[in-house]
Amino acid sequence: MAHALQLAARGLYTAHPNPRVGCVIVEGGAIVGEGWHQRTGEAHAEIHALNQAGAKARGATVYVTLEPCCHHGRTPPCTEALIQAGVARVVAALPDPNPKVAGHGLKQLSAAGIAPESGLMQTEAEKLNRGFVMRMRTGRPLVRVKLAMTLDGRTAAASGESKWISGEAARTDVQHLRAESGAIMTGVNTVLSDDPLLTVRLPEFDAAQGQQPLRVVLDSRLRLPHNARMLVQPGRTLVITGAQDAGRNHPAAVETVSLAGQEGKVDLRAALQHLATQHEINDVLVEAGPILSGALVEAKLADELVLYLAPALLGDSARGLLHLPALQHLAQRVALDILDLRAIGQDWRITAKPLYT
Repeated sequence: MAHALQLAARGLYTAHPNPRVGCVIVEGGAIVGEGWHQRTGEAHAEIHALNQAGAKARGATVYVTLEPCCHHGRTPPCTEALIQAGVARVVAALPDPNPKVAGHGLKQLSAAGIAPESGLMQTEAEKLNRGFVMRMRTGRPLVRVKLAMTLDGRTAAASGESKWISGEAARTDVQHLRAESGAIMTGVNTVLSDDPLLTVRLPEFDAAQGQQPLRVVLDSRLRLPHNARMLVQPGRTLVITGAQDAGRNHPAAVETVSLAGQEGKVDLRAALQHLATQHEINDVLVEAGPILSGALVEAKLADELVLYLAPALLGDSARGLLHLPALQHLAQRVALDILDLRAIGQDWRITAKPLYT
């Protein structure tokens, strides 16, 4: 199963919106077939492994990181292929959280005389597909907020200049976060001040023929410039606005949807639900300023903070990390669970989970 998880991770940049799945077929103590799901619309991990195993699959044990699918989607059900191959046993790490499967795949195998099991290395399998699991269980994607700051908690100079707070190694690390994500979200103020590309620029991403993440701009008053650099980059751009006339004053090259909340602002929860249901987004990486980042934390929608800490100081007049309501008491603070801490070049990367009350 550990080997199957390693195979599944090969689809880290390319499998979404499908889950990352690996499969290993064992017969007589030897691996006779293996595979992983490479991209949506192509064969699932089980099919690749069965094709490699051929006749040796009969009577074999199948280790797969996610419960085999039992419904017709973009591809035929994997349960049918496993039954036809005559495998004897299927061990799944993670029961599929997709309501279309949700235990029915294992039941179908059992009804066909195949011994099903689940739960082996389930924690590791779920970690590999946290966004997919989140979308299936809650109807919204996993939200990671990327931030960069100096040791004194500043993200930009008083003038607004912020290139670059972090070093080159940290910026390359962010490219990997982008490659893992189905969407990159920012606010229109960030576009107006920085004119970012919001694309993945990694040789291994290009080699894997990864699809550029959906660029999502929250733009309450439709101020996205027609000449923004992101609009001529590969991939798609979605503008989510609070304006009632979503078709007014925006570049024709982008899709626009109106999801208004209070005071004409974008309804953040509705925006995330839209990304999940209409675009099948599992993971959203937020690269924005303190207003949007703070709003996501305030709304308890930021599932993870990825903070790059640079060895520098910018002083009292520089800009802060998050825009949050003034807290009168320590009991109101947002506590963080530090999940990971490591050096990235000259910077430190802190990965933390907000502990909302």
